[in-house]
Amino acid sequence: MSWIPFKIGQPKKQIIPKTVERDFEREYGKLQQLEEQTKRLQKDMKKSTDADLAMSKSAVKISLDLLSNPLCEQDQDFLDMVTALDTAMKRMDAFNQEKVNQIQKTVIEPLKKFGSVFPSLNMAVKRREQALQDYRRLQAKVEKYEEKEKTGPVLAKLHQAREELRPVREDFEAKNKQLLDEMPRFYGSRLDYFQPSFESLIRAQVVYYSEMHKIFGDLTQQLDQPGHSDEQRERENEAKLSELRALSIVADD
Repeated sequence: MSWIPFKIGQPKKQIIPKTVERDFEREYGKLQQLEEQTKRLQKDMKKSTDADLAMSKSAVKISLDLLSNPLCEQDQDFLDMVTALDTAMKRMDAFNQEKVNQIQKTVIEPLKKFGSVFPSLNMAVKRREQALQDYRRLQAKVEKYEEKEKTGPVLAKLHQAREELRPVREDFEAKNKQLLDEMPRFYGSRLDYFQPSFESLIRAQVVYYSEMHKIFGDLTQQLDQPGHSDEQRERENEAKLSELRALSIVADD
């Protein structure tokens, strides 16, 4: 949200103390920044949960593709290994879905609701700005008649201008005071509002990764071959790949 004051002729009299105007700009600037941060955080959280779901769904798809591989029909050990992987991926996907649902409910939705109040705030600031311009316009009108020779018609117009000015000034002062009182309170409320959401986010992540530790710990125990290190497996794979490359159908011309 941006605040761009109207460019209208100004009265000679300083109708708003500069300190008050600086206070208003400072408080409103903090809320502008808060709105942008809220929008960015909501967008990033949505992208994160979408990516999480895509990851677990892809993992399940890969395990299903492996199960349909002809090797599973020919090698029982390979079938058992892929079946264990498929079970683990489905468990991971289920816990991931629970985590995403929790984040959607306790983080993303509260962010969305918090962001929905800013249009009303913007409108209140615009109404205050319009009231200020009316105040300045009528104050300039009063000053114009005050500078003229005090004839009967001028005094009548001066009286009328002052009568027009009074309710407009009161309206602006009320709007200005309300915003100066409530903007700091609104800004300060963000901590109490968001703290439960961020605590819930942390708990959801802790629960998810604790479950992942169990799932992949179980999978490791099922797949590990005693006495085989990663280096040994790598050497075995390289040896088998060399045998494949030695076949005439894949030899270089």
